[in-house]
Amino acid sequence: MDVKLCPVGGYSEVGKNMTAIKAGDDAVILDMGFHLPSLVKFDESGNSRRNLSPAQMIKLGIIPNNKVLQSWKSSIKAIACSHAHFDHVGAVPYLSNDYKAPILGTPFTTEFLKAVARDERLQFKNSVKAINTSSSYKVSKDMKIEFITTTHSTPQSAMIAVHTKKGVILYTNDFKFDNHPIIGKKPNYDRLKELGEKGVLAVVVDSLYAGHHQKTPSEKIARELLRDVMLGSETQGNPMIVTCFSSNIARLKSICEFGKKLNRKIVFLGRSLAKYSTVAKKIELIDLFKEAEIVGFGDKIKKKFVSMNKEGVEKYLIVCTGGQAEQNSVLNRMINGHFKFDFCAEDSMIFSNRAIPVSPNIENRERMEAKLEKFGVRIFKDVHVSGHASREDLRDLVKMVNPGHIIPGHGHNKLVKPMEELAVDMGFKAGRDVHLCKNGKTITF
Repeated sequence: MDVKLCPVGGYSEVGKNMTAIKAGDDAVILDMGFHLPSLVKFDESGNSRRNLSPAQMIKLGIIPNNKVLQSWKSSIKAIACSHAHFDHVGAVPYLSNDYKAPILGTPFTTEFLKAVARDERLQFKNSVKAINTSSSYKVSKDMKIEFITTTHSTPQSAMIAVHTKKGVILYTNDFKFDNHPIIGKKPNYDRLKELGEKGVLAVVVDSLYAGHHQKTPSEKIARELLRDVMLGSETQGNPMIVTCFSSNIARLKSICEFGKKLNRKIVFLGRSLAKYSTVAKKIELIDLFKEAEIVGFGDKIKKKFVSMNKEGVEKYLIVCTGGQAEQNSVLNRMINGHFKFDFCAEDSMIFSNRAIPVSPNIENRERMEAKLEKFGVRIFKDVHVSGHASREDLRDLVKMVNPGHIIPGHGHNKLVKPMEELAVDMGFKAGRDVHLCKNGKTITF
């Protein structure tokens, strides 16, 4: 029995992640994500995606081109989602209805998907099933999906092991090896080693930072960086503004704790912050609504700025969207005067994230920071640690799971080339054991 892997998206670019695996007559899809730069470009041109068909979104490059799976369509038995980031699950509401298959994910991920579908006024024809990590789902007589606990920058992320008669395909987009997570458990190293004892047939590796010669620091380090900046700087008498990825619930928890120590009133501003906070509350992970006032929509945000100005913005810790300098984000609208907020010298602006490493994001952030500098704002950059594994984490992963084949993922060939180089250093052969893929080019094991 042949096992085939089709890299549908995320192998010729950063984002738009989607991979399909077929063994005999059974197949599964792992992730269906947005290409965020294409989506942002479309949204910022003033268009509405509610008027777009999936075919139009494919043409615009916003979602993966799943036409390459046409011949596998009747074989798809499940759609498994690794975690609740848009570049991995954003396309699920648009593409999943093409398949008669359940949508699987951890409770946080599935609840997030339901929230997105409600917001976009979309409906799933598929059933949506929540699967805890350290659990399995039998897809068919000859195929099983296992969710393995890992850590990333959003809760309840999972590595997905696809068990076939020929062996296991392990999908690790996205992960880090965090031994001191703020929320949730550390990675299940024992299970990875158990799989490695038998030998994993192939592993798809999150290779975004394979060229970074380090071990990715723990979220505990980001917490201490935040503590040092927020509690160790002279900030009295001025507002403090923080932006981070809205999905990073652990980071938001830390920000709230330090905001309380400063005796500041904490307010979250932005739709995505409201959405992820609501999901975390709904699955009883953490109730951020007890920690902060959360305001999701534009008109209410406008009113909130009016009331903050009357009371004194220096009494507040403002947590807002906009760390990627998105045009319609709260932070960008604060800078451009859409909201009634005047940046002044000595205000504190904390970026508890980095720009996603694609040109539009990097350029937009640079422009945003230049505007803030003109206001005389104190800018604290890179108060952050990544959610992606670095080179030494990847080396440890390969040692643990003992794969026959390595497929670098989460980027185009030039970006993930360092993962191939690492694998060759470890005794694998490029082209035979290590496969630099392009979207739509199927590999057969």
